[in-house]
Amino acid sequence: MSRLIRIEIDDSAAPPATPEMEQERRVAIFDLIEENSFAIPGRDGQSSPEGPFVLELCIREGRLVFDVQQETGDKVAEFHLSLGPFRQVVKDYFQICQSYFDAVRRLPPAQIEAIDMARRGIHNEGARTLQERLEGKADLDVYTARRLFTLICALIPQA
Repeated sequence: MSRLIRIEIDDSAAPPATPEMEQERRVAIFDLIEENSFAIPGRDGQSSPEGPFVLELCIREGRLVFDVQQETGDKVAEFHLSLGPFRQVVKDYFQICQSYFDAVRRLPPAQIEAIDMARRGIHNEGARTLQERLEGKADLDVYTARRLFTLICALIPQA
């Protein structure tokens, strides 16, 4: 399976990130570049485009856009996904993250661990939603989907 070698985020339409979310984004990008599994399946009898790939994520006209290019800059694919399926899980994720960040500052480790387990569960739900939405467009493992979900959270405006 191919991989991502660079991730670019166009967050010009997103609200400013909190320091905690900015740190999560930096970690997600670092972790993605270190280890990921991302491939574009072949279509209409053609073979799969070869990676490695560069991915740009952004919100355009109210849709989540994955712009995939080869290392040379040649466009491989562009997917536009509705934000609807992501809104509730992103909202839940932000709420639990805020609880987690608050807990880290003032609660004992046992309570922090319980909140972190809930946070990981919601994060996994977001990763599954992403994998479902990309089915037939891109093949990615759970690890890659989790990190990409973190980056998507940074792009979706909070209501």
